[in-house]
Amino acid sequence: MFYYEINGKLAASKSARPGLTAAEPKQGEQIFFLVDGDPILGRGSFCANHPGQLLDPHNLNVLDASRLIEIQLDACLSSALNGGRLTVVNSGRIGWERMLHTPQNGKKHVNILAIGDVGSTLLMGLKLLGGDVISQIGICDISEKLTARWEFEMGQVSLPWDYDAFSEVSVVPMESLFDCDVFVFAASRGIPPVGSQVKDVRMAQFETNAALVRQYAREARRQGFNGLWAAVSDPVDPLAKTAYLESNLNENGEWDGLGLLPEQVQGYGLGVMNARAAYFAKRDSRFASFLQDGRTFGPHGEGLWAANSISDYDEELSRELTELTKTANLKMRELGFKPYAAPALSSGALSLLQTLRGEWHCGSVFLDGVYMGCKNRYTPAGIETELLRHIPDKLFSHIQAAADTLRDII
Repeated sequence: MFYYEINGKLAASKSARPGLTAAEPKQGEQIFFLVDGDPILGRGSFCANHPGQLLDPHNLNVLDASRLIEIQLDACLSSALNGGRLTVVNSGRIGWERMLHTPQNGKKHVNILAIGDVGSTLLMGLKLLGGDVISQIGICDISEKLTARWEFEMGQVSLPWDYDAFSEVSVVPMESLFDCDVFVFAASRGIPPVGSQVKDVRMAQFETNAALVRQYAREARRQGFNGLWAAVSDPVDPLAKTAYLESNLNENGEWDGLGLLPEQVQGYGLGVMNARAAYFAKRDSRFASFLQDGRTFGPHGEGLWAANSISDYDEELSRELTELTKTANLKMRELGFKPYAAPALSSGALSLLQTLRGEWHCGSVFLDGVYMGCKNRYTPAGIETELLRHIPDKLFSHIQAAADTLRDII
């Protein structure tokens, strides 16, 4: 194993890297392990939790220990991996050196774009529950009346005699949208009305919402935004990839890798799908195993798969639970209402707060060239995806199919 010092950080590689300054490793240090990878569709950086991820870092195998090769690490690398201090970095990316950093602690400034049904509900959740991790919430919308209303309303939500318990809400102008640690994209155009015959409501919004994402991704690039881009609008997962790709194109439409890193973007749509699966599991004892051992994978929509159990997987039960989960939004529309409250809270506010607290949550991270929904968390060493001991072959095939579906979209 070869060790190097790069800008004051300790890096390692299994092969020699001419031009880098050799270093002696010390126990207890964070280590950045350099791997090869596609400069566009390879992962940027992540927290390793299995030695085999150093050889196979970019595809879906990182979710399943049984599909990874066991390799022997030296004492320093093994200590770093077991201590959550081993960050894998794709040195095939332009400017990969900027991934050699440790996130700053402290409360975060969150800005929300668009305060419609979803944005305003998400805002209420963050206001009431996020005082421990959010210093300030900025709101922005093309309607000044809307932002004035919600600043006024949220300013009057407080506990008696503990007036600083909740985060302050303020209106931010468009030009200051990216003066924050977390940017929440909740804008949307062209939502099919209740009662329409549109079958895939989420994908019907893709083209119009993608145009919006491109506009703000370019602005994030222009301002050098280095925080988290949280994609909340539908279709969540393709829009997350749109933001990542578009931000890395220069004015001639050419890739230069100078925009958002793939791990700077996360899709927030799986939280409500997981919650919907739990809703049905509580009401039908056949699905009860989901509440202890179930998982959801894939996008917020077509391609989603709800596994009834990891340790006792049942294909037919999972198929039925998946269908109930995928179509729950249509049931709400049949009642005559837009299904936005649960997504805004379960996928939006609650999942974002779990993210900021470094807790496990459901969200889409960059894997295998797409934004794949899975259980993950942000750590000081980067994004960590849950490592399952063994994913049954049939379940893994559904996860792979979800990735293929997403890849066909963008």
